[in-house]
Amino acid sequence: AEPPEGGWGWVVMLAAMWCNGAVFGIQNSCGVLFVSMLQLFGGDEDKQLAFKTAWVSSLSMGMVFFCSPIVSIFTDLFGCRKVAVIGAAVGLAGLLSSSFVSTIEPLYFTYGVLFACGCSFAYQPSLVILGHYFKQRLGLVNGIVTAGSSLFTVSLPFLLRVLIDSVGLYNTLRVLCILMFVLFLAGFTYKPLVSNAKEKEGGKKGKFRFPPGKKICNFSVFKVLSYRIWAFGIPAALFGYFVPYVHLMKHVKDRFGDSVPEEVLLLCLGITSGVGRLIFGRVADYIPGAKKVYLQVASFFFIGLMSMMIPLCHVFGGLIAVCLFMGLFDGCFICIMAPIAFELVGAQDVSQAIGFLLGLMSVPMTVGPPIAGLLRDHLGTYDVAFYLAGVPPLIGGAILCVIPWVHERQKLKERAKHVDGETTEKMLENENTLVLDAAEKTVREMESGV
Repeated sequence: AEPPEGGWGWVVMLAAMWCNGAVFGIQNSCGVLFVSMLQLFGGDEDKQLAFKTAWVSSLSMGMVFFCSPIVSIFTDLFGCRKVAVIGAAVGLAGLLSSSFVSTIEPLYFTYGVLFACGCSFAYQPSLVILGHYFKQRLGLVNGIVTAGSSLFTVSLPFLLRVLIDSVGLYNTLRVLCILMFVLFLAGFTYKPLVSNAKEKEGGKKGKFRFPPGKKICNFSVFKVLSYRIWAFGIPAALFGYFVPYVHLMKHVKDRFGDSVPEEVLLLCLGITSGVGRLIFGRVADYIPGAKKVYLQVASFFFIGLMSMMIPLCHVFGGLIAVCLFMGLFDGCFICIMAPIAFELVGAQDVSQAIGFLLGLMSVPMTVGPPIAGLLRDHLGTYDVAFYLAGVPPLIGGAILCVIPWVHERQKLKERAKHVDGETTEKMLENENTLVLDAAEKTVREMESGV
């Protein structure tokens, strides 16, 4: 069925926008929650407090991406609506149970695993369902939907600060449950329009049939060399990516005390990230083929450089400038992931290609912040942690530089094989023609002789 390009699709778009905002707004505002957790669960005798507390937010963001390949499979099997609704319900249960813990350790499961897995299962169907309702306007709709995360990232830190100061961390988490409950209701709007004849036939018989294993997990994308480099180069760049989101608020409090509004930094990150997605998404349309990768190379270079500049900023205005640039290139990195995947593996395999990539991204995004917290506990400052956080993006960007060259070589080889195949086929046709002509000539001569 052709997408209707509107109608009920606009309601689906708003629901998906809320999903992006609720999931990544809470995740990106973890710096405010991190400071509150340190104060609530901490003590002077605990020398590894920052390391232990960082695992909560780090596990949460990592699990959102780690579950992505699994969510892709469940979405294909059971549909967007069921997966999104169940995911939001699980996320709500995880967030609500987090508001009743008395120590930091249970939060590893309730907030870091249960809440994050629910967010992952609610998030990915919100992107898939858009393709059911939009085709010509899909770029515009995706831009609006992803802007939801920037909108929530801008506003939530201030709301969280007011709530924590007035009602405490536990009640703040309960207020956030309202966002997840609305997300639960939003999942019911994901009415699928694309039907499958085989699914209908299976439904009539009352049996559920799993598709072949190769269709469930399509590992053939890893046969593409340029995709393999991309899928391992990006995770290599992300060991320091999530460190500023977790530790920047605490770093500002250590350096400037309570004299500055540290939430402004998350505001700057959120605003310029949204602007970057709009600008660089449009710029990518004018860059041919796999050369779009160079935009990600540039974004990693500037993200790494800005991370290294954070300890050098002894004036709050300097940190604001750093966050403005970091958010801009963060938006660049995020918005061109799908176009690059399309160029490297083609439209047929792009969904699972992105799912595998997000799964691989989960490991470095989980490990980076706790390491930064461990350095803070041992050294008493975040300076070395931010310097080191800037190194992986530079290394990962250097790895990605070879992808356009490798991809072009692959395309040339495929063309050469195609040309060779056509040449061989023509030669065989010519040989067959010659044989047939010779046979006809022989038959004629025999008939003449007779």
